[in-house]
Order: sequence, then C-alpha cells, then structure tokens
Amino acid sequence: MTALQVHIEGIGLYGPGLTGWSHARELLGASGPIEIGPVKLPAPEALPPAERRRVGLALKLAMAAGFEAVTQAQVDPGALPAVFSSTGGDCDNCHLILETLASADRTVSPTRFHNSVHNMPAGYWSIATKCMAPTTSLCAYDATFAAGLLEAACQTTSTQSPCLLVAYDTAYPEPLHARRPIPHAFGVAMVLSPEKTARTLCSLSLALGDAPPTVLSHPGLEQLRTGVPAARSLPLMRALARHESGAVVIDYLDDLTLRVEVSPC
Repeated sequence: MTALQVHIEGIGLYGPGLTGWSHARELLGASGPIEIGPVKLPAPEALPPAERRRVGLALKLAMAAGFEAVTQAQVDPGALPAVFSSTGGDCDNCHLILETLASADRTVSPTRFHNSVHNMPAGYWSIATKCMAPTTSLCAYDATFAAGLLEAACQTTSTQSPCLLVAYDTAYPEPLHARRPIPHAFGVAMVLSPEKTARTLCSLSLALGDAPPTVLSHPGLEQLRTGVPAARSLPLMRALARHESGAVVIDYLDDLTLRVEVSPC
C-alpha cells in the first residue's frame, strides 16, 4: 500500500472524563493521573427542536465531536463530505427495539425504526448542517476507527478536497452488553485536508503493516483503548496532544495494523 498523506485541520473528542478536545488535550498531554469519569456532552442545538427531542446518546456524541472538529478547522460543514464510523450505531435504540419485539405488543414506533439504521447520524448531520455533500457510514467491529480513518484519508487524497471523519461508539445495555462489553461512550472527529493550510495542526502518513499496536502506559487509558473501538484512536490523540513526532500503530484487521507517522506543524 502506498502511504496516504493527509493533514489534520480540526479535532473533536468526547469520552469518559474527556470533555472536548481542548480539555482532552490538556489531560492527554500531561504526565499525571487521568480520572475516567462520566461522559458530558453539549445539547445538539444545531438540530430543529422536533428532531432534538428524538435523538439518543449516539447521535449527540457524533454531533458533539463533529461540530467541535469543523469549528476548530473553520470550515463550512454544509459543504464537507463526511465519513461516519461506528461499530454498533445507536446501541440504546437497538436494545429498546429488541425489548419491544420480545414483548406482547411488538409495535415499533417509526421514530425508533428510522433511528435504528446505521447511517442515522449521517442523516441527522445533513439535516443540522444542510449538507448536500456525500456521506459514508461504515463499521468494522474492533477495526472501526482505523477503517474510518483509511476511508476518510482515501477520499481526501482521491478528491483533493477536505473530508470529515467522525468515529463514535456507545455501550449496549444488558443483556447485549454481556455479548459486546463496550464499557464507555467515546467519540472522535477530525477534519482532513489534502494540503497544508495556516490552520493545519499536523500531518499524517498512513500505511498498512503488521507491527503490534501502540500500548498506552496509563492503565485507565489503555483499558479505554482496548475496550472501545473508537478509542483505538487514543495513541494518535496522545501524540497530537503532546506535539510528538514519530509513529503510532493502530489496531486494524487480524493480520494488519495501521501505521501512522505523525508530523506536528
């Protein structure tokens, strides 16, 4: 695989104890302890009130990370192609639909049904931003972040135009949680550009390989990295927070990993 060269213009990040990229950057850039606390998200104010009332945690997480990234990049989200990557989509909604189907009254509301599709966040994003640019929604189990990053980087380089990546995961309630034990909600977003600009935060070079994934020394962050597919991004986020140059390796498929060379700007 020929290395893909892209540049990060904006970042958004929300997770347990990580409230936005500015807050997360301070914590990830420091060497002290990090408290893994509740996920705190802003309300999705960009949505009309009717849609805002219907959405759950997955959509709020995706929109919070996405809007933080485009705001930092100072780009118009209404003109930006986007890749939405999630291993399970809206896990709470999935649970409630299955609970309804297992009950005496098996009537599923239309709102629950249309919120169950995997490209739901992409649809609401288009409503919120009035975006007519194409969106891609994908999943790849534990490889979901790397797959999303590769897709967004490929679109950026092939079209020679910026692209937004939003990777997000939430936890299933029981009994699904026992089968897919994602412990926390986590979302990360990046605006990728084919060329450096005055707002470029760092440059990335992506290539497939077989080196072992980068392990985090902080026990709580390492548990988060291995427990949440979207949090496989944490070694890259830590390198960006610390303005470190060099390579990080991210989990991908069983026999492949994604090597990311980071060059801060």
